Amino acid sequence: MTWFRRGREDAAPPPPEEDEDAPDELRRRLWELVQFINRNAGQLPVEAVVLARRVTDRIREVIETSADRPLDVYAVVQVNGVVNDYLPTTLRAYLALDPAVTGSAGPSGRTPREALREQLEALGDAADELYEAARAHDVDALFSQGNFLRTKFTRSDLDL
Repeated sequence: MTWFRRGREDAAPPPPEEDEDAPDELRRRLWELVQFINRNAGQLPVEAVVLARRVTDRIREVIETSADRPLDVYAVVQVNGVVNDYLPTTLRAYLALDPAVTGSAGPSGRTPREALREQLEALGDAADELYEAARAHDVDALFSQGNFLRTKFTRSDLDL
């Protein structure tokens, strides 16, 4: 019955798909974000670098809770949102501005530098709450926090 297997003997099995939500993969993408922040540190206000790194440090702590128990799906969604969208988008929006306007007040009455600080502080607070909810395995808090993050950061306040 080997004629049913012809052509299949030499075929290698497909490589296993990587789990994009696995803690190691989340850590890898977080490390890429840290490197992005570090590369752009000279173009960002010093306090923005400190605040952004505070967010990445707290998100790392959220990921590390997976050593005790698997990350809840809501925690993974929020970590992905912060790492892949909210934090890099906030920083890129500021970096795309002409440096001459970063100290000038816009229509909102705030400067882009102030708006950046406010957004990074909000992300820091959200990361703190995410950590507490993930550590306590509080699904309701994780779900609520995810809604807040999506509402707050789907459009940057830096869009002047």
